[in-house]
Amino acid sequence: MSTNEKIKKLVEACSASVEISFNLHRSVYQSVEQYLNVDAAIPDVIDVMVGRDFIIEIQFYPDTPVGFHVVYHYDLDAALDEALTIIEGLKR
Repeated sequence: MSTNEKIKKLVEACSASVEISFNLHRSVYQSVEQYLNVDAAIPDVIDVMVGRDFIIEIQFYPDTPVGFHVVYHYDLDAALDEALTIIEGLKR
């Protein structure tokens, strides 16, 4: 599935907004670690985000304009896959 198809599928699955942001940490003068509030145990994905100084953030509202989920990654397709997996899990 292409990136555009994944975005379309995520948007169609949500009852409210879907926001995809790149590098918001830079707009608030924070490091990746500060922005994500990371502790000493850093997973592999966060290690790569830190090394690249690059964050993709997807915030989406599947059911209501109040409840949302957030996915962080360094790869847009992987972040979209994770968001779609969350959506699928909510349908079960």
